[in-house]
Amino acid sequence: MPILKASNQTVTLSNSSDSFSEDFTFIQAADCQLGMEWACSGSWGYGQGHGTEVGYDKATWEHEKRWCRSFVKMANKLKPKFAIMCGDLLDAWPQKWPETREKQKKDFYEIFNTLDIPLLCVCGNHDVGNQPTTHTVAKYRSDFGDDWYTFVCDGLFGIVINSQYYEDGSHVPDISAEHEQWLEKQLEIARSGKYRHSVIFQHIPWFLKDPSEEKVYYNFEIGFRTRMLRKFADSGISKIFCGHYHKNAGGWFEDLELIVTSAVGLQQGPDRNGFRVVSVGKDTITHEYVELDDIDEKFSP
Repeated sequence: MPILKASNQTVTLSNSSDSFSEDFTFIQAADCQLGMEWACSGSWGYGQGHGTEVGYDKATWEHEKRWCRSFVKMANKLKPKFAIMCGDLLDAWPQKWPETREKQKKDFYEIFNTLDIPLLCVCGNHDVGNQPTTHTVAKYRSDFGDDWYTFVCDGLFGIVINSQYYEDGSHVPDISAEHEQWLEKQLEIARSGKYRHSVIFQHIPWFLKDPSEEKVYYNFEIGFRTRMLRKFADSGISKIFCGHYHKNAGGWFEDLELIVTSAVGLQQGPDRNGFRVVSVGKDTITHEYVELDDIDEKFSP
């Protein structure tokens, strides 16, 4: 099934309804990031060159391809309603290594187009750069569709945002403002109670474990973070699904749960490569992290 590319800030899922009828599942994943393992190996990896590495044009990503194929195999066996990849689809910085990125994109499409379910994409920092430009945003939209959009699946209202504009939108102020105006309208819909559940998907988490934790690379400044979490909670958002950390994490802001899912690709902690199976009921949303090649143990048919 082809990867679904959002247009006009929306994606339509076939065989779906605005209303909840029965329990269903979907898969949330993040950071397949083809090429990251190679970039992090050797003396010149991310800890050394910070994205300006000499020689990245020689990068390979065979391990990531194998992990992504394992993801596809498991997802096809599970048969959820859809899967969503929460950012860093590819590793090569679009402004630094465009030719290498094109090769990574080709492999991404070849692998994920073998899914039997729809795949939705979320924009990460590696997808538009740490400081997005009009060029990198336009390139992302050409390759993967709109970088912010909504979708509906059987009573679940999904709001997909581009968290990079909050991290550093200084080079694209007009786009960032448009994104914020659009988000306000979607939160109005969430507050209206039209849908059974309203959830957000993004790349960078607002926090990792505690809403009051200090600012680090992987989260947002605490004052801004608290204002946004308050806005989401007051709008009836029940879950926020993220990636970026390459480890499993998360926590609660009042009744709002933030879930940080580790990577399909390279890990940066004790977790194994995997994804999250999310179960949606009439009144609840629960989730479980599943390691790659672990399907027969945890989800036998």
